[in-house]
Amino acid sequence: MEIITIDTPSLGDRSYLVHDGRVAFAVDPQRDIDRVLALLEDRGVRLSHVFETHIHNDYVTGGLALARLTGAAYHVNADDPVGFERTPISDGDVVEVGSMRVRALATPGHTFTHLSYAATADGATPVVFTGGSLLYGSTGRPDLLGPEHTEDLAHAQHASARRLAEELPDDTRIMPTHGFGSFCSATPTSGDSSTIGREKQVNPALTVDEESYVESLIAGLDVYPAYYAHMAPANLAGPSEPDLTLPDRADAAELRRRIDAGEWVVDLRTRTAFAAGHVAGTLNFGIDGGFATYLGWLLPWGTPLTLLGETVEQVAEAQRELVRIGVDRLEAAATGNVREWAFGGELRSFETACFADLAQVRHHRPVVVLDVRRRSEWDEGHLDDAVHIPLHELLDRMDEIPDGEVWVHCKSGYRAGIAASLLDAAGRRVVSINDDFAAAA
Repeated sequence: MEIITIDTPSLGDRSYLVHDGRVAFAVDPQRDIDRVLALLEDRGVRLSHVFETHIHNDYVTGGLALARLTGAAYHVNADDPVGFERTPISDGDVVEVGSMRVRALATPGHTFTHLSYAATADGATPVVFTGGSLLYGSTGRPDLLGPEHTEDLAHAQHASARRLAEELPDDTRIMPTHGFGSFCSATPTSGDSSTIGREKQVNPALTVDEESYVESLIAGLDVYPAYYAHMAPANLAGPSEPDLTLPDRADAAELRRRIDAGEWVVDLRTRTAFAAGHVAGTLNFGIDGGFATYLGWLLPWGTPLTLLGETVEQVAEAQRELVRIGVDRLEAAATGNVREWAFGGELRSFETACFADLAQVRHHRPVVVLDVRRRSEWDEGHLDDAVHIPLHELLDRMDEIPDGEVWVHCKSGYRAGIAASLLDAAGRRVVSINDDFAAAA
């Protein structure tokens, strides 16, 4: 039994393809199913089953499209009110996949209908695909279905973790979907692999009493991206296979028309390249960072979107990232040199700096220091006299930023670059601090 991990680091998630040399099954496949199809061809195996652990809140699934394309059975919890034909599966059901056996285990907590899948094969170490239930040193967050359900789901999450620990051998390998940077993780995870035995030693769900676990879990919950609200409805309706055909090419005049019409024209270059020269009114979400997470978080849903990239490959990568969160339509794209994108040839720019520069400038003139980190980060420590507006709230709170030159920072520089581009597009004089917050002291 070979288990192939399919990483999606930009969303902090993993999918899995498992085969016995002849037949395969997939667990929680992402929207861009060509990655799974390529692996099937490479291994020379046939996909017979696709399993969903839950109706995902952080990405659009590729499960339905993959099952339809390959003829595989698509297993979704029988209690999920989906709008498509599926092969219903419930707690205790066992599915034979070639020489492998897959048993469904009800593990509510991340959602009410969450399932985990324990897989075994002769001579192979047992494995359990835990989705958003038991993670490495943590568990999935229980608040994505609304605050009225959070406490009930937190208690259920504790019970589900205990069930897995009691019913599965200690050497069972744990294969979660979330927990690698995903906002679906309730608290930070630890390690890159684990077993039931290890989790019994380190996971709070298995080492502390239920009430202490629930209290700590709820207290540690932080904000999550706004686009999550659109993911579950899309997954319940049944997402189609994405179209990754590149959008039409736009010239400088068209880009200017789109910007003036209030559309979003997003520059994919690094934050330092953007600061050095960019088209007025464009916004910077570099493909080198949490591109899809932050663009999906800030972009008003349904706003027309155009991408600017140095290469066709850069635009294609961004498009792939976007279809994973349900942004299927791009109005246009442009590639090449930044001067080719500027109608009239004029570019805007702003300075980048480090915290040492900020320390020096504050001795000479007053500046506004804007901290765009999340509330939990601010509470851990912040600069005196800084204005705190988390990045995801910035568009709605621009008028709260005092007049004057704005020096904006985050933890490492990526979010500061986004914020600086938003401020620059709004006509503010801005300096982006491209530095690690550890240097702030």
